[in-house]
Amino acid sequence: MCGIVGYIGNQAAVPILMDGLRSLEYRGYDSAGVAVYDQAVEMIKVKGRLVNLEERLLATPIQGSVGIGHTRWATHGAPSDVNSHPHRDEETDIVLVHNGIIENYLSLKAELMEEGYVFASETDTEVAVHLIASYYRETKDLLDAVLLAIDRIQGSYAFGVFCKDEPDTIIAARKDSPLVVGLGTGENFIASDIPAILKHTRDVYFLEDGEVAVVRKNSVQLMDNLKKPIERPVFHVTWDIHAAEKGGYDHFMLKEIYEQPKVIRDTLLGRIGKDSTEVQLDGIRLDKETMEKINKVYIVACGTAYYAGSVGKMLLEAQARVPVVADVASEFRYRDPILDENTLMIVVSQSGETADTLAALRMAKKAGARVLGVVNVVGSTIAREADDVFYTCAGPEIAVASTKAYSAQLVAMYLLSMKIGQVLGKIGDEEFAVLRDALLELPEKVERVLENAHLVEDLARKNLHMKNVFYIGRGLDYAAAMEGALKIKEVAYLHAESYPAGELKHGPIALIEEGSLLMGLVGQEALLEKTISNIKEVKARGANVMAIAMEGNEEIRLAVDDAIFVPRTHPNFTTLLVNIPQQLFAYHIACGLGRDVDKPRNLAKSVTVE
Repeated sequence: MCGIVGYIGNQAAVPILMDGLRSLEYRGYDSAGVAVYDQAVEMIKVKGRLVNLEERLLATPIQGSVGIGHTRWATHGAPSDVNSHPHRDEETDIVLVHNGIIENYLSLKAELMEEGYVFASETDTEVAVHLIASYYRETKDLLDAVLLAIDRIQGSYAFGVFCKDEPDTIIAARKDSPLVVGLGTGENFIASDIPAILKHTRDVYFLEDGEVAVVRKNSVQLMDNLKKPIERPVFHVTWDIHAAEKGGYDHFMLKEIYEQPKVIRDTLLGRIGKDSTEVQLDGIRLDKETMEKINKVYIVACGTAYYAGSVGKMLLEAQARVPVVADVASEFRYRDPILDENTLMIVVSQSGETADTLAALRMAKKAGARVLGVVNVVGSTIAREADDVFYTCAGPEIAVASTKAYSAQLVAMYLLSMKIGQVLGKIGDEEFAVLRDALLELPEKVERVLENAHLVEDLARKNLHMKNVFYIGRGLDYAAAMEGALKIKEVAYLHAESYPAGELKHGPIALIEEGSLLMGLVGQEALLEKTISNIKEVKARGANVMAIAMEGNEEIRLAVDDAIFVPRTHPNFTTLLVNIPQQLFAYHIACGLGRDVDKPRNLAKSVTVE
């Protein structure tokens, strides 16, 4: 996620802005920039790390006591100097930084180009600054111009804006992206997160959706988008800087688990909405003519991404009636697979740099196959080399064990299967509407699961000294079981295995003994009775049994020792909800055993070697 810092006061702004941006480096970024005002607006922005920006500022110092800074995690346009923030309207000298995604930027851009605006970057943010400038020419008032602009903007944003003609003011506005206002004496601040300003103040306002702040060095006015004043108590921060980086959470892994509702919303944004009649996929070529030529689909990935791909395989086959093979990249590349121009390969990678997955991509391209990359990092190697790219919007994931990136990958699989199924005429309008509505409800349902996280923590404490843990499920639940077993291996260093529930009697049941834990996943209600039968077989052999099930399936309580219930949803989407308690369970087991949760032993975040 990008970082925003703003300052207005009597001190030199650049050192404060740079100090704040350094405090946000943990969030991940690919470029950075600052803009300040003294006698004129001066701006420097560069691709790469903050050290690059520091070097430019040493070579070409800029001065001013009002300014804004930004670290960018690329979404629209690859990392580059010109795509970096801040963005500027040259004629009005309005300068803007932005976090979030403007959903309707293309239509706004076309409108502005007709008015004569020239665009230098590929970003949605440049649309926002020119839109504000267009209204400023009419109103001659920066606040009014911002309010008129945000009334037109669809999507998510946290804005910091100033201009040369009103150098005593920074306007901050927020919708679906966090923004705080820091309160000082003779100076005030804005930031996307508290760590950026914690060295300078511990008193802040949290902006809520649809709110605007007019920030001057001696005053802060909060208002809604109709200029109605808002009164809000000051929040005093008691965390230290390290806790602040984690948003008050003990570990990045836990913070990222709790970020999943936002990640899901961001990944859906612009692709499907409450009135959508089809999935929009960023110009990805999945039209009927293209898909009718495809006779086989491969989904290739490693680790957690492979388990997301396994969900994609099942849904694509069920909804699009296309033969799909999900394969581990490190095996795929060595087994001489059948590939030709009628093959579609979907490669999934959080980093976009996974070595085995990249090698599989290149093998497919050499054979003439089309490649669609599902990645989280704009400008990564897979993003550059794939024919089409689906960007998940998880933002930087700091903890080594993937949580929010996996949920974003699942959403990508949901959307791709819906799109291809609809293109091929396998999903009708009525079925699409049911899937759409259920998909849009997922963020709120994840929030409901997280509200009961304390129940999972209690069960983790109860099972802290288990010898082994076995995860079982059928269909989509088995894909979730594979991911659940991986998480507890990664962060708790415990022996864990996953099996299709029906395979237990074919050998693995011999491993069950007193002290073993079995996690039974029963999100697929059509298979509920069969999975309960498998659970009873294990229970009879002395294992402690825990289940994760849909709300309302109270009969599961009679077959297990403990049960966790998640909100009901469409059967296609249960995997995501069932997985949240698994993440929390692995996290709390690891904490109880004293593991280094964010940096598990022997593991790396991005596997760039074979």
